Amino acid sequence: MTIANPIYDSVFKFLMEDERVAKTILSALLKKDIVKVEVRPHEYSNSQRDSLSMFRIDFAATVREEDGNKRMILIEVQKTWLETETLRFRQYLGVQYQRKENIIADSKEGYAMPMVAVYILGHRVGDIDEAVLYVHHEAYDYDNQRVTKGIPNPFVDSLTHDSIIVQIPLLHGQINNRLDKVLSVFDQTLHLPESEHFLNFDESRYQDDEDMQPILHRLLMAASDADTRQDMNVEDEYYSIIEKRDTEIMLNARKIAEQNVELSEQRAQLSEQRAQLSEQQAQLSEQRTQLSEQQAQLSEQQSQLKTFASLLMDSGWSVDDIATKMNMTPEQIKKLLS
Repeated sequence: MTIANPIYDSVFKFLMEDERVAKTILSALLKKDIVKVEVRPHEYSNSQRDSLSMFRIDFAATVREEDGNKRMILIEVQKTWLETETLRFRQYLGVQYQRKENIIADSKEGYAMPMVAVYILGHRVGDIDEAVLYVHHEAYDYDNQRVTKGIPNPFVDSLTHDSIIVQIPLLHGQINNRLDKVLSVFDQTLHLPESEHFLNFDESRYQDDEDMQPILHRLLMAASDADTRQDMNVEDEYYSIIEKRDTEIMLNARKIAEQNVELSEQRAQLSEQRAQLSEQQAQLSEQRTQLSEQQAQLSEQQSQLKTFASLLMDSGWSVDDIATKMNMTPEQIKKLLS
């Protein structure tokens, strides 16, 4: 069986529009009995493409808990092909926290519906090797002991949420549980060699599964729908442009980083040269000080010699006798006394 690849936004949207399919997929993800699920009409998907793809779809689900009670929860599904900064996810969650539609209708205190954020990623998250990661919020006291009395609590649930992260590249067709079976339709190792638009699926593995049949049927319909195939072509072109742009940005960022390193090295060299110059100037200043001291000493010695020669001359000594006495030549004595 050849089915459409649900990693494409157009196919994923078509798949999740079916209530039974959405209930099957979300029940497997949440590991809960979802009695009813409705698509929130305010945010189907990106009506306009932004810089990076982030397909969004919201569900209001009625969940039957283990004690038999039913409660409403909000499920935020965000799907992206490319690595996206977490700020974009946080911004969208922030919008959901602010929406008045997410407040429980009969809540006098204004409590919000509990929310679960589901991230379906076309890339890996760091070194995490789990295909599906569950992140639950829990309450602890000061001594780090888990608090269970009174939990869950509508006030706490209004301010925190659980998350489920699906790493599509780690889905390799091994089916160990119900969720593996449902998510197997996202296994990218099954795409056709000539086209990533379609997956080559062995439907015989799911013949006895009444919940999987609508999923496969829905993807089979998408594969034969001309508009959906055209939308996939448009997505390919779009992502090609985005990847080209991101590559240019990455190369420019790398070039800027290299230039910054070179500039830093040049600044370090200049600083070192300035330090050497400053040291040389200090040495030159010291040498000048020493020379000045030597000149002062020499001038004082000359003055002493002149005084001594003058005394001898006044005492009647001849120039030759003074020269002999002072171990100098007559010419030096004459110059000294001039």
